[in-house]
Formats: sequence, structure tokens, C-alpha cells
Amino acid sequence: MIRYRLEPSDVSAVRFGISPLSELGLGLRAFRAPERYPLQRPWTDRIAGVLPLLDREVLSGLVDERRWVADFVNPRPDSPLTSFDDELRALGRIRPERLRSDLERVHGTVPAVFAGRHDRVVERLQQALATTWELCFAPYWPRMRRVLQADVAHRGRVAAHEGVGAVLAGLSESVRFDGRHVDVRLSSPIARDRPVQGEGLTLVPSVFVVRASTPIDDDLPPTVMYPARGQGAMWSTASHPDAGAVRDLLGRTRAALLEALGEPASSTDLAMRFGVSTSAVNQHLRVMERGGLLNRTRYGRAVLYYRSTVGDALVRRE
Repeated sequence: MIRYRLEPSDVSAVRFGISPLSELGLGLRAFRAPERYPLQRPWTDRIAGVLPLLDREVLSGLVDERRWVADFVNPRPDSPLTSFDDELRALGRIRPERLRSDLERVHGTVPAVFAGRHDRVVERLQQALATTWELCFAPYWPRMRRVLQADVAHRGRVAAHEGVGAVLAGLSESVRFDGRHVDVRLSSPIARDRPVQGEGLTLVPSVFVVRASTPIDDDLPPTVMYPARGQGAMWSTASHPDAGAVRDLLGRTRAALLEALGEPASSTDLAMRFGVSTSAVNQHLRVMERGGLLNRTRYGRAVLYYRSTVGDALVRRE
């Protein structure tokens, strides 16, 4: 358990933030133990096809079997409008001693993948996170962000009508507030006591937190990451589309391409599979991408296409 001790001025300085990089960092826990995050099963199913494209060695080095994540990928957000690119650039300025200490707190040592020249390690780390964001999070971030923003808006209304104490007491069953102390029950048996001392307490909603979480390093600014409300409806769709209607809407060729792109593929791969010219396939793919049905990413010299959330909604009939 960690206890954050608040003075009256600290209570008035409680604020909310949303961090894209922190969501990615916490999402690594779902990579490692997807069964612990049943509400995100539709997401893990959707990204299964792109996982081989990720730098799994780096990503695995950021989280351990306890699902503890290195603090530098769980930054305290400055506002609800923080961008992933800004956070990734800030991570690029991490000092060697901070990188080592955060990893040692998770693993007890520095994983081999993070050995070597600091600038090269950080460059690979940034690239691994950027690719993970582009393939696994960016296509679904608007949906995730809506849930997070709705949570912040709801708790803002609670604060306005019932006070900050009601907000703190309602974050999670693992969080208690007695008027001065915010107690967060964690998996670690070590009791910690942390005065806020004017640094402010930031509350960060997440779709990858089951109970509640805080930074591992007590020297970091006081932060509580808690489960966002409304996750159960995040992946719901109004109805299951009819396959014939999708073919009528898109045409037989585009419907077949959309069906095939549950896993990333290049236009050359698709042309060989369907026995048509690459230029014809490229024309269809570009139209569907402009229509929001496909995403694309570069992998080496190839451009890979895969279904977007909208495209998934058109073909999923289970």
C-alpha cells in the first residue's frame, strides 16, 4: 500500500490528466497477460495480426511477470490534452541513470536489450514504442480517448457537486480517502508513505488498470492511475453487418480485400493471392484507406495495409 498525505492546499490541487504514452505502457501488461483484461479482449484480438511486427524484445524488457511497468513509460501527464509525440520526444531526453534505475526497480537488473550506448538504446526504445503506437494504439486511440475523456468529465461533475473527496473515494475499491490521506492498495506488500508537499496529485484514468496503480519510484510526482468508467461499451457495435450487403456496398473485389486484411499484407501479396495486377489492387486499397476502412504502415521497403476499426466493424459477424 502507498499512502499519499495531503494538506488542505493539496486537496484543492488534485487534477486529472490523460497520457497516451502511459496507456501504451500500461497496455504492455495486456500483451503479457491478456486474460487479466477481459474488457480489452476485442482489442487484443484486433492487434494479434500486427504483433509479429513489433520489437518484442524491447517491449518485454519494460514489464515483468508481476505486470510492473518501468516508470519512464508511465509519465505523469501535464493535461488531458497531452500528445503521444510530445511524450515520446520527452522520453528521448531521459538520462542514463534514470533509465537504469527505473528498469532495476522492475527487474532487479537492467535487461540485456537495454545494454550498450545510451543514445542507441534510447533510439531503439523510441522506435519500438512508436511502432507499437502506430500499429496497436493509434487506430483505436479515438475510441479509447473518448472513454477516458468521458470519465474525466463525469468525475469533474462529481467534484463540482460533491467535492474532491467524493471523487477520490470513488476512483476504485482499492483507493480510500479519509479527508487527508489517499491510501492505494497495491500488489506489493511494502507499505510506503509519501507526503504530497505541494506537488499536486494527478489522477489518470486508464483502460488497462484493473484496480489502481501508482509510480514505483516514490520520488516521482504523486499519481494514481485508476480504471476508467464505461469500458464495457467501448468495443460494442450496434449490429452485425450482412456479408451480402457489404459486397453490394463495396463491390465484390473490395469486399474480398477487406476480408483478407485482418492481417497486414502488401499490395504485391494481395495481387498474387487474388490473381490480379498490383496496380489494380493499389487503386482499391487507396480508395478504402481514404474511406477510413484501412490503415497502412511501412515495414522495411514494403507498405502494409490492414483493417481499421471501421473496417473491422464491416466484416465482423460473430
